[in-house]
Amino acid sequence: MTETREQSVTWLTQEAYDRLKAEFDYLSGQGRIDIAKKIEAAREEGDLRENGGYHAAKDEQGQMEGRRLQLQGILENARVGEPPRKEGVVGPGMTVTVKFAGDEDEVTFLLGSREEAGSAPIDVYSPKSPLGGAIDGKKIGEKATYTLPNGKNASVEIIDAVPYGA
Repeated sequence: MTETREQSVTWLTQEAYDRLKAEFDYLSGQGRIDIAKKIEAAREEGDLRENGGYHAAKDEQGQMEGRRLQLQGILENARVGEPPRKEGVVGPGMTVTVKFAGDEDEVTFLLGSREEAGSAPIDVYSPKSPLGGAIDGKKIGEKATYTLPNGKNASVEIIDAVPYGA
């Protein structure tokens, strides 16, 4: 299945967008300068084959570059504001309560970007996750089945779906 432009959108609050943009700007500018200085200082210590500081700095550089690219993708596909939401219909920006088949316990979470997780006081599930994708667009009372990482199927019933913060 090919992802459409609308499906690749990441909805972010202004606060989350600003935080991610600041992190991206740091990693693209001063962060690169700082890690280059670390690598150069470690390189001057001598034999690179046995230089733990050099290898650690190179690993850190790789992780920083990976995060920078991840942020770039998020920011390029970000929409700031509130996603379109209808009470009773599951979608990004909704607080969703589900009941798993065979379990009486209910689970409540925010369906939204993982990048919002830092500011959300509840668990956050991505709309792109197997569960998130299965329940997106479902209404209260409907059931959805999705595939677990182990290959087995799980079913959930939508108990409630209200705009986050409502």
